[in-house]
Amino acid sequence: MSLSGVRALAFDVFGTVVDWRSTIIEEGGRLNREKGLDVDWAAFADAWREEYRPSMDRVRRGELPWTKLDDLHRASLEKLLDEFGVEGLNDAEKERLNRVWHRLKPWPDAVEGLKRLRRRYILATLSNGNVALLVNMAKRAGLPWDCVLSAELARRYKPDREVYLMAAELLGLKAGEVGMVAAHAEDLLAARQAGLRTVFVPRPLEFGPGGAAEAPDPSFDMVVEDLTDLARRLGL
Repeated sequence: MSLSGVRALAFDVFGTVVDWRSTIIEEGGRLNREKGLDVDWAAFADAWREEYRPSMDRVRRGELPWTKLDDLHRASLEKLLDEFGVEGLNDAEKERLNRVWHRLKPWPDAVEGLKRLRRRYILATLSNGNVALLVNMAKRAGLPWDCVLSAELARRYKPDREVYLMAAELLGLKAGEVGMVAAHAEDLLAARQAGLRTVFVPRPLEFGPGGAAEAPDPSFDMVVEDLTDLARRLGL
């Protein structure tokens, strides 16, 4: 299948474009050295990510009012610091740790792949990360977005249909003129149901060497190796 008629590519970010797990582990290692801690930051990173979906689902179900992801991350962080027995961090240090999500490092192929894709396509984020988080991340990592779109703008979280339709509307395009690029099948299935085209990018190391790799769905328009492979497949 092809992406004929697609004019813009919208990208999931966490795990698809950036490597959240390794960045958090690296940041935690620095804290261990500076504060004399002995925290298993790989386990901490995994536990923090496990809080991601349940915290957003509480917003989606109306159990919480609209809450941006930075604040959901901070609430999860406070819980996990207690569970892991991490002591001795002041509020500024906790806030810096929480904002590690603003400083996530891109996968090795990401920047080159995006630059090549940008020659033909409008490139936008379509992430559950809030706007400030995504802007700061892009600035630091050199991610060449044309537009930063966030679930925050719809005040809904993916996989709610409204988030995908918002992206097409704000870009002035029909849903079928937008291709959703993600490493997560659920995200792409929801995008497809909203009328977007779909590109699956496997990230087998997202959850570490022992993590389970997601499999693509047969309905996806394209399955590629990484973002440079996507550019190559599209003739860029």
